[in-house]
Amino acid sequence: MDSFEINKLIGGLLGTVFVVFSVGIISDALFASPAPEKPGFAIEATEEPAEGGPAAPAAEAKPIAELLANANVEAGAAVFKKCQACHTGEKGGPNKVGPDLWDLIDRPVAEHAGFAYSAGMKEFSKGGAEKWTYDNLNHFLLSPKKLVKGTAMGFAGLPKDEDRANVIAYLRTLSDSPKPLPTPGASAAAPAEGAAPAKPAEGEAPAAPAAPAAPAQ
Repeated sequence: MDSFEINKLIGGLLGTVFVVFSVGIISDALFASPAPEKPGFAIEATEEPAEGGPAAPAAEAKPIAELLANANVEAGAAVFKKCQACHTGEKGGPNKVGPDLWDLIDRPVAEHAGFAYSAGMKEFSKGGAEKWTYDNLNHFLLSPKKLVKGTAMGFAGLPKDEDRANVIAYLRTLSDSPKPLPTPGASAAAPAEGAAPAKPAEGEAPAAPAAPAAPAQ
């Protein structure tokens, strides 16, 4: 092999090395991942419970009487705008995807004229015996599908207590005769007849027995 052929081999080898080296530099420049100047927000994913495992506890609605004590009607009107895609709130207003919500408080469930209710809502209504009380609205707006199984309402709910209280306070005003607000901290009902008397607190003397009744004359 003469020197000319050796030079050709060496030149080809050097050319190959140069091309590979150049490709590596260009790739690094195109696909570089520099560190951000400001760190972003970490996204925490909620893991779904394994099949058969315990489910996460569902959020519970706070007592509506306490929430309504500090509710804001004007803020509720702003929240109600989310509902207007499916509902009207005018007296004699038309039904849309959902029924008209005029005079909703204490209205029998699934009884608004001219609207075709889902089977789940009809079952929940118990033939109109169930009403849209403040408490029912509070739980329904928290999670519609949790309160009414099989409802066709696709709204996910209002998880914030303040939003639910405000929009319920606003719905109350959509009436010629707004219903009375529930009383916060109402006393518990008396025990049913035949229920065992309450035990005295630790350290207290037991209540004296009642005196026997005088014999009839």
